[in-house]
Amino acid sequence: MIYEEHDLLHELPEHAERIRHLQASDDTFRRELEAYDTLDRDIQETELNGTPVDDFHFEALKKQRLALKDSLFGRICTADSA
Repeated sequence: MIYEEHDLLHELPEHAERIRHLQASDDTFRRELEAYDTLDRDIQETELNGTPVDDFHFEALKKQRLALKDSLFGRICTADSA
């Protein structure tokens, strides 16, 4: 299976400066980003290693990653307008 990059800087390159700023200055953002990165690595390892996992669980992981990304993106947009 081919893995696509989903790290936040890869997903939102136009917000790279804001992401780095928030990562350095906002503990909540940093913790959420760490959770996102950990989940993304778990998904990546599952895809690349062909780890047996049922579709329901795998889709749940992807939805969790998407929810974290949405939350992080909201924080980025709020910080941009502040």
